[in-house]
Amino acid sequence: MTAGRLLGNLGLTLVLLTSALIGVYAFLFQAGVAGSPEFHARFETRYVFASMHVLGSGVALLLGGMQFLTRLRTRVPALHRRLGQLYLLMILVGGIGGLGLAPVAHGGLVARVGFASLALLWLVSAGRAWFAIRAGDVVLHRHWMLRNFAMTFAAVTLRLHLGLLQLAGFSFDEAYPLVAWLAWVPNLLLVEWWLGWRGHRDTLRAST
Repeated sequence: MTAGRLLGNLGLTLVLLTSALIGVYAFLFQAGVAGSPEFHARFETRYVFASMHVLGSGVALLLGGMQFLTRLRTRVPALHRRLGQLYLLMILVGGIGGLGLAPVAHGGLVARVGFASLALLWLVSAGRAWFAIRAGDVVLHRHWMLRNFAMTFAAVTLRLHLGLLQLAGFSFDEAYPLVAWLAWVPNLLLVEWWLGWRGHRDTLRAST
């Protein structure tokens, strides 16, 4: 196994583990056994949207990373398709919930615009991925799924950035508007860089 493939496997394993942890946390939050009282009180004001967002996002986190397992795609393609359909359905549920929650998000206008933008782009990218695979364009489908999962994974990176900012001396109230953007914009930029790099590499290979 090459060093690049080993690093890729380790990275995917880390993504799967952290996604599973935050996915389970979402279910515990919905059950009322995790999360701060302030957030529960805020979510209670829009209970239906909050439940849609928490449960939809939780299931999407558990399923999303699995869709990038090569063995699943190649050996059990029917299961890959079914899980992908369920994943996209959960994005629809979670994204609508996120749009409904954004106007009451903690952190003021900056945070609310950040979370609303995330929810909207999350839905749009899921739709693009769906239409691409319906049209038989597997490559474009994978590209949009990567972008979409970058935003799904925001649930993990939000907590990472929040912790780092608080370690750097920011209060929670100061950090939260920042993580409303830091949670997903760098993820998307990283995916776009990777897609551009792969495209450039494939072009060079084709020309040699």
